[in-house]
Amino acid sequence: MAACTQGPVLDGWRRRRLLEAGVPPDLATEVASDPRYDLHGLLLLTDHGCDPELAVRILAPLEGESGRC
Repeated sequence: MAACTQGPVLDGWRRRRLLEAGVPPDLATEVASDPRYDLHGLLLLTDHGCDPELAVRILAPLEGESGRC
């Protein structure tokens, strides 16, 4: 089974949304390109006042979790 790919257009959209939520640029780039992150969950946490970097840590993929579909 091939790994999930989002493509540059979706990655760019996800990155812009993360930047708007206050995620630092380097972290936004990393998270945007990783389909294991729940973008909507991250945005929900930040909308409710959670620090963006903490939101990323809370929703970070578990160790050993593959990025496969």
